[in-house]
Amino acid sequence: MSESCNHDCENCASKCGEAGESQNSFLAPMNQLSEIKKVIGVVSGKGGVGKSLVTSMLAVEMRRRGYSVGILDADVTGPSIPKLFGITGNATSDNMGIYPVLSKTGIEVMSTNLLLENETDPVIWRGPVIAGAVKQFWTDVIWEDVDFMFVDMPPGTGDVPLTVFQSLPVDGIVVVTSPQELVSMIVGKAVKMADIMKIPVLGIVENMSYFVCPECGGKHTIFGESNVEKTAEKYGIKTVAKIPIDPKLAAACDKGMIELFECEGTKPVSDVIEGLIKNED
Repeated sequence: MSESCNHDCENCASKCGEAGESQNSFLAPMNQLSEIKKVIGVVSGKGGVGKSLVTSMLAVEMRRRGYSVGILDADVTGPSIPKLFGITGNATSDNMGIYPVLSKTGIEVMSTNLLLENETDPVIWRGPVIAGAVKQFWTDVIWEDVDFMFVDMPPGTGDVPLTVFQSLPVDGIVVVTSPQELVSMIVGKAVKMADIMKIPVLGIVENMSYFVCPECGGKHTIFGESNVEKTAEKYGIKTVAKIPIDPKLAAACDKGMIELFECEGTKPVSDVIEGLIKNED
């Protein structure tokens, strides 16, 4: 492989050892005791837009619909999924593999914080080591009969997203963004990477989209007017969802009670994700 490789072997003129191989040749085997039907990546071109929040809300929604759900927290150096679900303690293991921790409603969760002695201990690893740990969350963890596996990825298009896209059988991604002018550029990076890796974009979620005044009931665009529809149209994304600014949601996250919060904002994307299984019936 050359140093300038973009990992798009199908359209590459190079005759290196990896040219001509399909993406499937990079897939890592899941644990022999695992059973996972669909893998959904949650991504963004930048940090601070709420990927972990959206990952959690999508997982909770699919669990409410009666599906078995798992969350693979691929944000190794900044894991927040356990906090959102109020999960404490450590994951356990035996000679068969590592067992994810169950949330209150039965969502299987695996995160770096579930392997640390203290949740505030920093993970000071270089990129390849972090990517290897994410792959181990797939190969070594025993995911029991999961209908939908959500992968909460770190921001950007670096080692971890590339490892996930190449090593896991990702069925689609959800792009998370915020209502700001630079949204088009951010979404564009994530969408183009997914296109190179031949992975469909299932939808785009705009977090912090607006605020509903409790006094007058009016909608206020705190961070400016939304451009998400135009951006979605530009990149051919058919499904758009919007999550409002809600103090109750923030409180639920802080208290580890995300499973008790109900929000219709993610429903359009949840419907598309559910269709991945329903359309096979």
